[in-house]
Amino acid sequence: MIYGKMHRTGKRRRPAARGGGPDAADWAREKLGLEADAAQARVLRTKGKRVILNCTRQWGKSTVTAAKALHHAATTAGSLTIVASPSARQSAEFVRKAVTFARRLGMRARSDGSQAISLVLPNGSRIVGIPGRAATVRGFSAVSLLIVDEAARVDDELYQTVRPMLAVSDGALWLMSTPNGKQGFFWETWEKGGEDWERVRVTAEECPRIPQSFLEEERRTMGEAMYAQEYGCEFRNAERGVFDPEVVAAAFTDEVEPLRI
Repeated sequence: MIYGKMHRTGKRRRPAARGGGPDAADWAREKLGLEADAAQARVLRTKGKRVILNCTRQWGKSTVTAAKALHHAATTAGSLTIVASPSARQSAEFVRKAVTFARRLGMRARSDGSQAISLVLPNGSRIVGIPGRAATVRGFSAVSLLIVDEAARVDDELYQTVRPMLAVSDGALWLMSTPNGKQGFFWETWEKGGEDWERVRVTAEECPRIPQSFLEEERRTMGEAMYAQEYGCEFRNAERGVFDPEVVAAAFTDEVEPLRI
């Protein structure tokens, strides 16, 4: 597992994400009944403003992050959390998990009255899920927490559309996914995002809830390349591809003036 981020000496760090209150891992255990493993507890406790989770299938990315989102909403009155994903169905599933947790707190689950996929808390905080289409997600502002679920499968256009929602609030941005090849903003951020990003990598072998016998069966069934991506958190090129994406990317340059005719 890889956890944490490095900073050059003298470089100013980003301020911690807003939202105080009790330790999020302890809060999730005591209030929600969520028994997090060591890696999940670290994710719940982080105060990072830019966090990227590269984790195996079935590790519990959405569950843990839904608990994190609810903790943020419950301890930061009037806040707005936005959840983006490849589809409205996936965003709804994330918010549904937050609703389940909210009910464990004794809260009556209700929407905000304007967004179909939403949860509003008694303190005025909202968690809103948005569909995976850039053309239909504009209009939100002052977002204090932006979560991109299944980020490796979210279009770059949608990602570029939702990022400005953090401009006024200077909010936190979380990306989480299992890899989907060496392509897109999720891979670019993991490989080249720089020191502002806190990176978390958890493979299936590091997840205490996945039996080794199941992983051995999956490796035999899926083949080494797919297994390495789905369970080993490795960014693999598509085997059917003719050219390596990194070689293609290296062939482009901004240093040559375009030919004007």
